[in-house]
Amino acid sequence: MFDAMDDNSWNDAEMLAMRAYELYENGELKDALEQLEDAIEINPENAAWIFNAGLILDGMDQFKSAINAYQQALQITPDDPEIMNSLAVDYTRVGQYDLAIDVFEKIESIAPDFEPGYCNRIITYAEMDQHQKAEHMFYMAQQINPDCPICFYNIGNSLFGQREYKRAIWCWQRTQQLEPTHPQISYRIAQAYWADGDIAKAREHFLKELRITPGDIDVILDFGLFLLDCDEIDSAAEKFHRILEINPEYARAKMYLAEIELHRQDNDINKAAECFLDAAEMDPTLAGPRYRLAQIAIDTDHPDRALDLLRLEMKLEIDDPDVLNSIGTMLIKLGEFDAAIDCFLRNVDSNPQNVEAFYYMGKALAIQGQTEGAFHFFEYAMELGSEDIDLYKDAIEVYCQGGQHTLAVKTLETALKIAPDDKDLHKLQTRVRSAMLSRKVKNTVNKYFLDKTRLFMGRKRTKVRQMINSKHD
Repeated sequence: MFDAMDDNSWNDAEMLAMRAYELYENGELKDALEQLEDAIEINPENAAWIFNAGLILDGMDQFKSAINAYQQALQITPDDPEIMNSLAVDYTRVGQYDLAIDVFEKIESIAPDFEPGYCNRIITYAEMDQHQKAEHMFYMAQQINPDCPICFYNIGNSLFGQREYKRAIWCWQRTQQLEPTHPQISYRIAQAYWADGDIAKAREHFLKELRITPGDIDVILDFGLFLLDCDEIDSAAEKFHRILEINPEYARAKMYLAEIELHRQDNDINKAAECFLDAAEMDPTLAGPRYRLAQIAIDTDHPDRALDLLRLEMKLEIDDPDVLNSIGTMLIKLGEFDAAIDCFLRNVDSNPQNVEAFYYMGKALAIQGQTEGAFHFFEYAMELGSEDIDLYKDAIEVYCQGGQHTLAVKTLETALKIAPDDKDLHKLQTRVRSAMLSRKVKNTVNKYFLDKTRLFMGRKRTKVRQMINSKHD
């Protein structure tokens, strides 16, 4: 009796798994996952089912849950390169690059001819900015399969990250030849042409991608931004409205419509602010709307409102270094110097070569009268090769305030090489010369009076001695 029940249970599990595969093929991922989880509950030792559950979770963008599934499957079959490869790919997706590399290296030791272990490692190294290693993985993969479209796609991403746009285009065109239906391949080619300044080719490939996938929100959004970059404002607005027709809660489209409203000649600030507010409500994690509302609040003389908005914005993940610097400068205007410096430090943490962040930190300290700290940051910004004339002007002002006239002169000489016709620099040059002359005259006068005082005191001492001597006589 119990054996029969067990047989029935196993059969039920097989049927659930088969049903899950059918649902998966039809794109019904949630239902497929539920069916497969029921099958796994009956037979928790079936590594293939657990692995497939991970693949479904990947399709639902639930990468952390997929990682757990792959780890569970590997406890049953620890040396399966397919499962290990999927695990390493998801480690890359969630930013755990070291773990991904460890798994890829283990695949190489177990199955050195497993091409995906090299192919997918290209992306991991590209994400880590280790592009030479990414290229090495590409050539390793080529020795096993010289016509892998994913390899060409992945190395194209690495080249794009290095701004080698023409080489990236060639690789992605090769992907397209090998796999014409590769997802978003014309879109990636369009992005590379756009970055390389070939507007006509970029437009051609954006439109080609949209003919294939007319409802792809990522492509429509980027095409809208492309049109904005080309000053085709109305066409860009139409793209963002199209996105909201597909998904009325897509916050970024709403945010860019607000940007368009701000940049129209006959703009309506209240309408723009309303759009930014809508975007912030649609997606509270979206960076940008509160920052732009803060700018509007400052422009309309509402500093307290601006400060509240900036504090909320700073709680979000902000990747754009220009936005971080802009927030910092607004905080300086509002007198929030510590918060401003924290903002610039976030930029420096991600990019130690961010010249503007060092410049603005110096400016924040200079305004507070902390000239020594300001010297440090200004000098470092100039050492990094900045040609921002405002930086040099501010540095000269601070040097003069601190009595560092020799450094002021040296900085002026460098600044005048960058902008020889700048009127403000020539005014500063006159001020520095006057200050140095005044200092020289003051020193000369001081020396004169010091010498006179010494002479007088010498005469006084001689007279006193004569009086003492005559008294003794």
